[in-house]
Amino acid sequence: MFSFLKKTKENIAKLLGSTKQTKIDKDRLEDILIECDVSYDIIEKMFENLSSSISRDELRVAIDRFFRTESYYDRVAFKEIEANPIVYLMFGVNGAGKTTTIGKLAKRFRDNGKRVILGAGDTFRAAAIEQLSMWSKRIGSEIVLSQYAHDPSSVAFDTISAAKSRGIEYAIIDTAGRMPNATNLTKELDKICRTCAKALGSEDFHKILVLDGTQGSAAINQARIFSENIGLDGVVVSKMDGTSKGGAIMSIIHELRIPIAYLGVGEREGDLIDFNQDDYVNGMVDSIFE
Repeated sequence: MFSFLKKTKENIAKLLGSTKQTKIDKDRLEDILIECDVSYDIIEKMFENLSSSISRDELRVAIDRFFRTESYYDRVAFKEIEANPIVYLMFGVNGAGKTTTIGKLAKRFRDNGKRVILGAGDTFRAAAIEQLSMWSKRIGSEIVLSQYAHDPSSVAFDTISAAKSRGIEYAIIDTAGRMPNATNLTKELDKICRTCAKALGSEDFHKILVLDGTQGSAAINQARIFSENIGLDGVVVSKMDGTSKGGAIMSIIHELRIPIAYLGVGEREGDLIDFNQDDYVNGMVDSIFE
């Protein structure tokens, strides 16, 4: 059930050994959470009202706090929008798994009986255009292509316009795989966002960041920069099957208040799952106490 935390669980098992415990010393638990890339600030807040020995239920409640907003009953959770078409504008640095995630996301929508159109908006890499074309053929979706170094905003506009005119439910648009900390790229990404808004009129759209799960807490800086420059509606954490740094998810949600939408858990087309907060919290706790 918690296969996406397999590597994290293996890492914890090495630290704890095989002894099953009903309570764990606070200092030892702190070391375990740090190894899993939970930020020290979160750990301090988590432990501030707990005793020196912590039980399974106490830890579960403490972790669960960090997925809440100001109201205990309101979680930081990804919510699908109601729009026609539903647009996913995808961001992420090279190597994060952005193009593969787009393909998996399109496959997911196709499997649910929806039509999908892809927009090859990463016009700075010919390989990205080629890879997205391969995904389009593999899953049977339409695609809007462009030449190398073509204006990505026009690709976004054409993709959304095609979706609207053809009655396609989902449009997923790729963007340049770089950090938006350079002025020219920030302006470019902002232009793409404004173009999407113009093409959609009054409809909302998703701005989604793909992060490499193996980067752990280092990925949080990427999320922070993207969020500050263009705003984000959700995050996809890729490569979760290959990382022992599952605790970084807590930092993304708590520090940036950005919901996790999906997790990439393998190389196959279907290896993209909804992020379920209860599964995540239970998985972390069970990894420590079982």
